[in-house]
Amino acid sequence: MSIEVKNLVKIFDDKKVIDEVSFKVEDGETLAIVGFSGSGKSTILKLICGLIEKDSGEIITSEGDIAMVFQYSALFDSLNVADNISFALRERKELRNNYSEEELQDIVAQKLELVGLKGIEHKFPSELSGGMQKRVSFARAIVTEPKTILYDEPTAGLDPISSTLIEDYIVRLKEETNAASIVVTHQMSTITRTANKLIMLYGGKIVFAGTPEEMLRQDNEYTKQFVTASLEGPMKMIA
Repeated sequence: MSIEVKNLVKIFDDKKVIDEVSFKVEDGETLAIVGFSGSGKSTILKLICGLIEKDSGEIITSEGDIAMVFQYSALFDSLNVADNISFALRERKELRNNYSEEELQDIVAQKLELVGLKGIEHKFPSELSGGMQKRVSFARAIVTEPKTILYDEPTAGLDPISSTLIEDYIVRLKEETNAASIVVTHQMSTITRTANKLIMLYGGKIVFAGTPEEMLRQDNEYTKQFVTASLEGPMKMIA
């Protein structure tokens, strides 16, 4: 078991944005967290990777790195692709003296090949398409061989073909790394193509937990509203 969340609570301005949420993600498994905007999806990722502090509950992870792939790649514009990918290996205190320059170059080349971008080490982010930037961010995320990979809206802003490519690489990285993965998304194709199981949030609570196939059956009012993108149902959009 790589990730276990128990009774997680997060409060902002006296409002519970995460309210007693619990789930498990095993090694080699991908969990999708879905729900309308403002339901608390990205907050859970930030709690797991320690960007914000929980108010109560437990977050238990396997030993090893937790990698975060941000919504809009978050590459360093002033660094080329190779330096972006190797940044953690060069700058983290416990890693910076572990590799020679030749070893760093080899690691970068390996990670780029894994995401289908062989030979672009010397390009800068401004020279890459949005989809290529996203894949470079994947390569950067896995450079430390993480046990957990968190994806925040990985297909945001991408065209349908680029989205499909990114979804394929999420699946490939899970298979290559055997990491426990969590994908925050609202996109149906990302859910059905990448996830083994999912939870749906509304009002900070889990209102559905199951497989993508079970969600598509629309057996309850929450999944029916989400799948059909209906304004009618128990979930109300906040303007």
